[in-house]
Amino acid sequence: MRIRSASVLPASREDVSFTTSDGKTLVGELRLPIAGAPVATLVFFHPLPTHGGYMDSHLIRKAANRLPAMANLAVLRFNFRGVTSPRGTSEGAFGEGHLEQFDLHAAIDFATSRQLPRLWLVGWSFGTEVILKHALSRAGTFEGAFLLAPPLHRATEDDLSRWVGRSEPLVALVPEHDDFLKPAEASRRFSVIPHAQVIPAEGAKHLFVGEQYTHLALSEIVRQVNPSALPLPTEWPEDDHVLHQD
Repeated sequence: MRIRSASVLPASREDVSFTTSDGKTLVGELRLPIAGAPVATLVFFHPLPTHGGYMDSHLIRKAANRLPAMANLAVLRFNFRGVTSPRGTSEGAFGEGHLEQFDLHAAIDFATSRQLPRLWLVGWSFGTEVILKHALSRAGTFEGAFLLAPPLHRATEDDLSRWVGRSEPLVALVPEHDDFLKPAEASRRFSVIPHAQVIPAEGAKHLFVGEQYTHLALSEIVRQVNPSALPLPTEWPEDDHVLHQD
């Protein structure tokens, strides 16, 4: 069976919630591999809520639907404060990337409390800004950070400079035709962090629309976290309890 946009591969699924230090309850979902413990954990931070970003933004949904089975990874995703999805509504209101620091902290603390292994923080667009600005206040709790289409609107030069000399890998996948930050400019901006890696996503746009670009994005994440799982399959056995969410 060819894997397509709506394919949902086998995984253990759990609705979760956790509370921030400023008292907001956030809703999310945790998926785990069915067979055995995960080798690592992806904690996702979604795109801009005021422009439709939420925990079901397509790359994040597809990562949850595929990577526990494909790459033996745990996937934690949630709605930032004030954001609604079919899972429910997180309490609070949009915090312009500042109050979301409490959401990031709560997600990391939840993953740590569940003893999930090797946390990687994965942001997309606005979610990358939250990571760049606030993740280092939880330094030591996560292994690395992966940035999908970082716009670098809210993240300042001071925010970037705090990553200099850090042991955590920092990887940015930058679409060739991004609306906000293209690879050449991204390389210049991130050059203040000597160990930062900028990967051009040839042909892609900011939203990574199309199965070709979904596969590219998920493959580059897995390359950092569990490279032994590459190449990611494009087909899956039909008799392995695959669902389709059309």
